[in-house]
Amino acid sequence: MFKRLYGVWKDERGITALETAIILIAFVVVAAVFAFTILSAGTFLTERSEEAAYAGLEEVRGSVQRKGDVVAYVDDTASNEVSKITFKLALVAGGEPVDLNNPIAGGDPVVHLSYRDAETEADLNSEDAWGVKWPVRGDSDDILEENELAEVYVCLNNNDSEGDCSAHSVTSDPDLGTGETFNIEVIPPSGAVLNIERTTPASIADVQILN
Repeated sequence: MFKRLYGVWKDERGITALETAIILIAFVVVAAVFAFTILSAGTFLTERSEEAAYAGLEEVRGSVQRKGDVVAYVDDTASNEVSKITFKLALVAGGEPVDLNNPIAGGDPVVHLSYRDAETEADLNSEDAWGVKWPVRGDSDDILEENELAEVYVCLNNNDSEGDCSAHSVTSDPDLGTGETFNIEVIPPSGAVLNIERTTPASIADVQILN
């Protein structure tokens, strides 16, 4: 009798099964936690990728592009010296409107323009040395919108024959003559910087297209 009871007491098969179940449950819990961590990391990376993509799209949508020629106007007091440079701007396809409020009109510009050549570097905003005309305009504001065309003019001195720069020019008077390279940067509040670089020819006509 005692031997039979002792044998029952020594039988550990139920305990072994319980231990196995506990270990299995532990593995399942650890696997679930690990899977959740991986999924969370994947979701985070996907969201970051989407944010980067949307940020890049926003940069492109805020950009402007040049349309047509870059034109130089000769100084009416000195031949072969440029007084004014003009170029036209439009929005890129699907771009957001850009405020072209300009210093010559007495506004507080949002877009920043700068000028540079071999001898001169000028901040055209602080110099009040650029303005805007509107060859194609949909309304009366100074915001460049879809299907509109703005002509930007940069005043190097106040001797242009059309009189646009009579009271506004770069203080240092760049004296841009023949065979000289210059660069104008158009920096919108968002989007890519538009660089316009040209070299003046050996002889400058009154109205000279710069290729």
